[in-house]
Amino acid sequence: MTPRTAPAAVVLAGGASRRMGRDKATLVFEGRTLVERVVDTVSARCDPVFVVAAPGQALPTVPAQILRDEVRGLGPLLATARGLRAAADAGAEWAFLCAVDMPHLTASFIDELLEPAATTPAAVVLVWDGRDHYLAGLYRTSLAGVADDLVAGGERSMRALVDAVDTQRIVTEPQRALTNVNTPDDLPV
Repeated sequence: MTPRTAPAAVVLAGGASRRMGRDKATLVFEGRTLVERVVDTVSARCDPVFVVAAPGQALPTVPAQILRDEVRGLGPLLATARGLRAAADAGAEWAFLCAVDMPHLTASFIDELLEPAATTPAAVVLVWDGRDHYLAGLYRTSLAGVADDLVAGGERSMRALVDAVDTQRIVTEPQRALTNVNTPDDLPV
């Protein structure tokens, strides 16, 4: 298949949401669920769009292909591998990977990552407040196999993936687009 010029998008929606106490993907903000908001945002720059959900997780209808985690509770790395593999199968060379709990994500945020990706061998992530933001970055779809190997070796975190490959880290100022919701107190008002 011929590679696409636009990145695919992989939205991770199947997390346990322990601190929130309920499924974050179906939380409503400004009249739409978080999964609807994020899918609409990434669709402005990415094609195709994949949502990786937990087995049996109920989601509203969204203009994206729904993929299911094979195993619940293994963290984002396994879901990332699944999404990157689907994006590669669709002909995408790159995928914008993000979490579903980012209500302020913008298409212009994705644009900021596209230019550095042109000269980056494997991944582009932002560093904000001294920490890498893995779940709002660009990843080559060919990293699916690397992620699978890391999971097979017992790894569960995204840090293992970005540390295993040539990753461009871009230091940035705090950005509203990176704000996520982890607890009921984090919900935007």
